[in-house]
Amino acid sequence: MNKTKSISVNVCRALLALTFIFSGFVKAIDPLGSQYKIAEYLEAVQLSAYVPDWAQLMLAVGLSAVEFTLGVLLLLAIRRRLASKVTLAFMAVMTAVTLWLTVSDPIQDCGCFGDAIRLTNTQTFLKNVVLLSASIVLTRWPLYQVRFISKTNQWIAFYFTIAFILTASLLSLYHLPIFDFRPYHIGQNIKKGMEIPKGAKQTVYKTTFICEKNGVTKEFTEDNYPYDDSTWVFKDTHQEILEQGYEPPIHDFSITDQQTGDDLTDSILTRDGYTFLLIAPVLERADDSNFGEIDAVYEYAKENGYGFYGLTASTDKAVKHWRDITGAEYPFYTTDGTTLKTVIRSNPGLVLLYKGTIINKWSHNDLPRQAELNAPLSLIETGREPEDRTWTKIVLIIVCYVFPLAFLIAADRIWSWTRWVRKREEWLRQKEDWLKQKEQSNRLYQLLKRKRQMRKKIVAGNWKMNETLQEGVALAKEINESLKAEKPNCDVVICTPFIHLASVAQVLDSSLVGLGAENCADKEKGAYTGEVSAAMVKSTGAQYVILGHSERRQYYGETAEILKEKVRLALANGLKVIFCCGETLEEREAEKQNEVVKAELDGSVFNLTAEEWKSIILAYEPIWAIGTGKTATSDQAQEMLAYIRSIVAEKYGKEVAEETSILYGGSCKASNAPELFAKPDIDGGLIGGASLKAADFKGIIDAWKK
Repeated sequence: MNKTKSISVNVCRALLALTFIFSGFVKAIDPLGSQYKIAEYLEAVQLSAYVPDWAQLMLAVGLSAVEFTLGVLLLLAIRRRLASKVTLAFMAVMTAVTLWLTVSDPIQDCGCFGDAIRLTNTQTFLKNVVLLSASIVLTRWPLYQVRFISKTNQWIAFYFTIAFILTASLLSLYHLPIFDFRPYHIGQNIKKGMEIPKGAKQTVYKTTFICEKNGVTKEFTEDNYPYDDSTWVFKDTHQEILEQGYEPPIHDFSITDQQTGDDLTDSILTRDGYTFLLIAPVLERADDSNFGEIDAVYEYAKENGYGFYGLTASTDKAVKHWRDITGAEYPFYTTDGTTLKTVIRSNPGLVLLYKGTIINKWSHNDLPRQAELNAPLSLIETGREPEDRTWTKIVLIIVCYVFPLAFLIAADRIWSWTRWVRKREEWLRQKEDWLKQKEQSNRLYQLLKRKRQMRKKIVAGNWKMNETLQEGVALAKEINESLKAEKPNCDVVICTPFIHLASVAQVLDSSLVGLGAENCADKEKGAYTGEVSAAMVKSTGAQYVILGHSERRQYYGETAEILKEKVRLALANGLKVIFCCGETLEEREAEKQNEVVKAELDGSVFNLTAEEWKSIILAYEPIWAIGTGKTATSDQAQEMLAYIRSIVAEKYGKEVAEETSILYGGSCKASNAPELFAKPDIDGGLIGGASLKAADFKGIIDAWKK
């Protein structure tokens, strides 16, 4: 089962990690594109006016960095619990968002993978459902993720990853995206990118005409339009797509002269030779710090007979303002703003065409210098299409990030191994010393061993407020019969609610199973409605009583003084006392467990004589482990019981301490009982929920045979 969980968790972890790394990276290297997508979302919910551009950009960079870093955390199993919870929360939000996109369709593409991979809203939603399911598995069993780096050094990988992805974003912002996934990449002929291949499926539209006659408005299609009735006056028209056909990669590129209304697209794209396009989607927010370099390129283009056109989506007023502050003389034409933002991630940016093919692109921070433009473009490097550097860029990323991270992991593994070797050698030396000491004190060891063997081994069941009278009698019978068939290797006690005692006493073989109550009153007798005295408990045939249980202390306010009186009355009536002690989780985390337990024993039982102490059985129950499914480790339990035995020795002497049975309670079950009972100071268990099923209880009892 554990192997299946491990495989499932690590498959889900790999799926989430690789998806997050890819998604975060492609968005991080295109911060402006991510900002534009966030702007689309804000416009869809009518919030764009309230979030400034700089905040959108910061959100874009931050979100992609978080996604990439989270993917690396999952891949390396860093902060497994936290990373799994953050992943679940992230996927829950993203799944809800894509469900909204699928239902309402306000945006055609969610932008999950930037421009690298485009998915429909339905495809994105289904993808997120799968990832959400994987994140649930991860959150359910986070510790099954296999570590690739030690806890000691995982902070290095964390901060290195953040530094890398933020640096990649800033470089892409200052220059251009490291990888260009858009249709306007270098080498793309724009006009060819707009062509529809022969035989390609055509888009089918439905055109609706809105006409009016005598104050009545009516809609017509192309089939029933009233061409012969001139009394119908045309008002408006709209189109809807009935069936989507082939859409070319470039379908929205056009250049218009706003002054004349002429479409200049063909004339510019079919122009022979070189053409410079200055792309400034929003001139009002365009960076004018490098206008001198732009003017120099324009002058160079004029001298050599090359075309130079400014393309913008801004108004004539914005164009005039730009000319006023820069002294620009080149013409400006109108192009759709979204298209311009797609062409180049820079405002402004420069594109060089040769016969309509994009052969180079520059951010406004990387414009060609005057010194470079010293000859016609056909003779210099600027006029040639650069070599495809995709693999160079991939190698660079590997060198800058993957190699250092891999080196860190390898070094960490070697360091961890050498540390393990050193620790093992130290452990072997300590073991050798211990064996020598053991040999030297063999007599004392044998004496202590005999003392432990003398202590009673006990498994006691605490039914709490469970089982009706009939159910309780039946359970007691079942336990009794199972022990008859196979005699236990320890003392067995069942502590039942008051109503069960007399009836259960009749069905138990007292030589096999002892009977105890879960509580008794702190008064001998009298007008105490609902209370049960120690004498009444004894009269049922019971031999034991549980006192000091944390639930009695917590829910019913039993103090040390009350328990002190209960212990006195129980012993006076010939009952053996199973006295409980233990700390809360807060006290454990504050490392106050020793002083808490000591105070509980001091206040209620350390007043007894050595003779009275013979009727005391101690039970250590960490409150944080009772009924929670959590269990103190065998080492934690041994450490605490050894401490309890030491303070008993301080009070009554070593001999009495060695004869005192001390039990462990708190989510003890058949699976962990053998390990717990193997510890030298653990003499058995006080069992809660597992004592309500005969088979489970018998499994714990049988731990003394292993």
